[in-house]
Amino acid sequence: MPTFSTDIFTVEVKDLLIGLIVGTVLSSILAWHYLRFGRTMTSRTQAAYAMPIITLTIVLIISVVKSSIALSLGLVGALSIVRFRTPIKEPEELAYLFVAIGVGIGLGAGQTWPTVAAATVILFVMTARLLLWSRDKKRNLYVNIDVKGDDLDDQVNFERITELLDPYVQSADLRRLDVGSDFVQATLYVRCNNDKAVAKAMSALKEALPDATTITFIEQSSAPVV
Repeated sequence: MPTFSTDIFTVEVKDLLIGLIVGTVLSSILAWHYLRFGRTMTSRTQAAYAMPIITLTIVLIISVVKSSIALSLGLVGALSIVRFRTPIKEPEELAYLFVAIGVGIGLGAGQTWPTVAAATVILFVMTARLLLWSRDKKRNLYVNIDVKGDDLDDQVNFERITELLDPYVQSADLRRLDVGSDFVQATLYVRCNNDKAVAKAMSALKEALPDATTITFIEQSSAPVV
């Protein structure tokens, strides 16, 4: 295989091609895994599309700079002026991006088999945890129900709301209840088995309560104390 050489660095084309090929395979598997098992609320398609590009770019960068201290220092200086203006708010998305970066660094450094082995173990552990998490997942939510109208039925009260929720939740604890002549507002802390139970509870409430009803399910971690 030819070798590109200058006074500054040397790049083995064979090693670079192997790294790019293996990186393409591993990053594509990682992107598919993210699309298949990811649970982020934001669009996963854009992040999955970027993962192979990130991995292959890092393979190239590490392959070029690994044999030259001067280029390594230049890379540090170049990266110090880069500003990423798109914040990553989902920890899961950040974890996948770190795996893509780690794969790129390992392959660029010539550690092909250790990188393949590590990526395989990481994907296996992530899959196992996601499957177990989805199986045993409990949803603890705040439910805010706001019913408005000039002529509310007497049945629109706390007892009616709890009756509607009872078939779908393990428990429902009232945290706040406001009743007026033309409105009823209730906030409950509920425990559900899974996402399907949440969807069924939402449907039951929408069907039984007036059209002017606003129903909001809020994750416990992001909900204010009521």
